[in-house]
Amino acid sequence: MDRTGLRAALVAVVLAASGLLATAPPATAADAELARNGGFEAGLTGWSCTAGSGATVTSPTHGGTSALKATPAGNDNAKCSQTVTVQPNSDYTLSGWVQGGHVHLGASGTGATDVSTWTGSASSWQKLTTSFRTGATTTSVTVYTHGWYGTPAYHADDISLRGPGTDPVGVPAAPTGLRAGAPGPSSVPLTWTASPGATGYHVHRDGARVATVSGTSATVTGLAASTTYSFQVSAVNAAGESPKSAAVSATTTAGGGNGGGLPAHALVGYLHASFANGSGYTRMADVPDSWDVINLAFGEPTSATSGDIRFSLCPVAECPNVESAADFKAAVKAKQAAGKKVLISIGGANGQVQLSTTAARDAFVTSVSKIIDEYGLDGLDIDFEGHSLSLNTGDTDFRSPTTPVVVNLVSAIRTLKAKYGSDFVLTMAPETFFVQLGYQYYGSGPWGGQDPRAGAYLPVIHALRDDLTLLHVQDYNSGPIMGLDNQYHSMGGADFHIAMTDMLLTGFPVAGDQSKVFPALRPEQVAIGLPASTQAGNGHTVPAEVNKALNCLTRKTDCGSYTPHGTWPALRGLMTWSVNWDRFNQWEFSRNFDAYPWS
Repeated sequence: MDRTGLRAALVAVVLAASGLLATAPPATAADAELARNGGFEAGLTGWSCTAGSGATVTSPTHGGTSALKATPAGNDNAKCSQTVTVQPNSDYTLSGWVQGGHVHLGASGTGATDVSTWTGSASSWQKLTTSFRTGATTTSVTVYTHGWYGTPAYHADDISLRGPGTDPVGVPAAPTGLRAGAPGPSSVPLTWTASPGATGYHVHRDGARVATVSGTSATVTGLAASTTYSFQVSAVNAAGESPKSAAVSATTTAGGGNGGGLPAHALVGYLHASFANGSGYTRMADVPDSWDVINLAFGEPTSATSGDIRFSLCPVAECPNVESAADFKAAVKAKQAAGKKVLISIGGANGQVQLSTTAARDAFVTSVSKIIDEYGLDGLDIDFEGHSLSLNTGDTDFRSPTTPVVVNLVSAIRTLKAKYGSDFVLTMAPETFFVQLGYQYYGSGPWGGQDPRAGAYLPVIHALRDDLTLLHVQDYNSGPIMGLDNQYHSMGGADFHIAMTDMLLTGFPVAGDQSKVFPALRPEQVAIGLPASTQAGNGHTVPAEVNKALNCLTRKTDCGSYTPHGTWPALRGLMTWSVNWDRFNQWEFSRNFDAYPWS
């Protein structure tokens, strides 16, 4: 609710007190209870809270042993909601017990007049009640509670929606047909046959629940290599949980199949190979040995939707000192002989790539393969920016994406991986908007209206996590991003890099939904992306602050105001834009990396 809405709510209170505000008839005794887990006895099951703002607590409670505690932060009002099936042209009563300042309870999507009620101050449990009538075609509504911007945490309990329900449902039967797909070193994909009447499924590993999904597939992650696991699935709906399915076993692979051969701590840099800009052109043979992974910037499409990627060396007119193609290829081989990896980077700020069709997907595979083969490269870097990736409305689960540009990109990369084998190096360089912002927002959101690009890299990273060599998110050219402490962090200092990296290594609920947690990546898969100089991009971080971030993440010292959720001495290293800008800046970035005491 905006501040205008708050004034309107105050007027509504006065009108109601004077009997001038009409309300829908109350629900009758024969009406059904439709809110799921309104007492929060099953944690946040059935509820979705924005930006990870909600949690269950054992005190204070109004009834039972649990209640909701939700904390507004920044521009988030800690809204927790659930969608409930209703009947058209029917009367419903919504109620709940709340405690705290400025707590709101309401319903939206009624098909008629959406309603809300609130209290400005409830030092003890206070009951809120409102009523509404559904429209002629309404079959579901969203009930919610939220606080107010900049106010302390609030509590809610025993939320109830009473009115005509749908036909009673029974507990679903146990799922059948459970199968395990091809395991990776740390994950196993599972599929099964739907159970009639089920609204979701719990996935169990060795008897313990590890995931909850809405569809009939899931990928269990965070597994140890060369280990056998037993999996089962149960079906759930409002009536309860089915027995577990028959078990299926799977053994993870030995690992080492995601582009090994990197040093324990690696330095990654982008080389302006197809253009110059203000930093000047650097020949491949002149790249210092400090750089362990050299990403050739950039392969770009013939058009945004063609999938046809082209790469050529910088024209002589722009880069007078450019080497010949033969000398460039010879220098690539020399770098590889010295243990370095050279990749083609696709995209960049000007190279929009949208694989919206299977034809574009196939053209991508063919054209990228041609570049890799022609120059004898070690793999591929995905640097999709701008509008290359966005999620279609209704695509709300990163674990099972439906948007063609995402599905086709994943398919194309898997095809390339299968073609070139286990030594194929795969890296990604998304912006924070496409990854960490997913903690607050994912795509256009459950009600639409959000930027559909928010968190759009998450389904790609997740689907390819067993093939991914390195993820180096660009911790620059970024707005403030909320960390796992529910505080906003701004680029340019150690805290920003610590908070952003902690999210990747800890995992986080996507759009605050505790049933959709993006699992942590392995520390050897993660590097921190920074600009090499003030000219290279916004958010330049001086060497002393870079070292503080590394100290905090690998030793838990110099942590400043943000405390990470773990210590990761195996953090792979750093990435920078770019080799050329580092040369322009007297090699300050790479020299600092070389001097850092990793152990």
